[in-house]
Amino acid sequence: MAYELFAYHYDRLMEEMPYAEWLDFLSQCWDKYGRPRTIADLGCGTGNIAIPLAQQGYEVYGIDLSEDMLAVAQQKAHEAERAQAFSGKGAITWLQQDLRDWSLLQPVDAVISLCDCMNYLLEEEEVVEALGQAYAALKDGGVFVFDVHTPYQLESYAEEQPFFLNEDDIAYIWTSELDAERCEIEHALTIFVRENGRDNVYDAAERFQRVDEVHIQRAYPLTWIKQQVMAAGFHEVDCYADFMWKSVTDTTQRAFFVARK
Repeated sequence: MAYELFAYHYDRLMEEMPYAEWLDFLSQCWDKYGRPRTIADLGCGTGNIAIPLAQQGYEVYGIDLSEDMLAVAQQKAHEAERAQAFSGKGAITWLQQDLRDWSLLQPVDAVISLCDCMNYLLEEEEVVEALGQAYAALKDGGVFVFDVHTPYQLESYAEEQPFFLNEDDIAYIWTSELDAERCEIEHALTIFVRENGRDNVYDAAERFQRVDEVHIQRAYPLTWIKQQVMAAGFHEVDCYADFMWKSVTDTTQRAFFVARK
């Protein structure tokens, strides 16, 4: 998916996303499964996970298909470097690659794919390809951590939509349509962004830029995903619910998989 103009407004729209919870989950994961030195972040977007990990001292590869998202991420990383927010050992390499087909010169200690990136794989064979790529990129004993929206979460989106945001500098209308048979949901967003930024005094004559985006996600049964993870070669596969180290239930919204090579 090429986010294009949406990439430049992504962080503004996603201010309420629980990035601190993702980072905390990863920290607890490293305590439980072993702390890595090198990490590949698949679907890194604008770097909201990759940059803090690099600031903590990890060597991170931020991988995303969107050139625009990577451009934003790289600019944010440069700003953090200028502010001397990185520890001496941390570093990021940005790579434009597809999570179904990517490679590095050397295997890494950990692969992560968070913020429901795997749900953007709309066919079963694509999920299988992505799992195989993650397995191939890991060192022996390495860990793959990824999360997915569950079928329950996609059904909830369909029931609760439409969603609205209306602020002085930005607004959106977000509708969702669910294909129940495939458990596939289409999110249509119409976003209006004030052209001269969020910090200026409101002027009735100001112009707003319109951005239209369509995002499609598919949720798979968690039992099927676990089977495919094991089929990819991972010998230890655990599944947890909603940022907690608890078993998934029928009402789990976001499931976390942790798999060891």
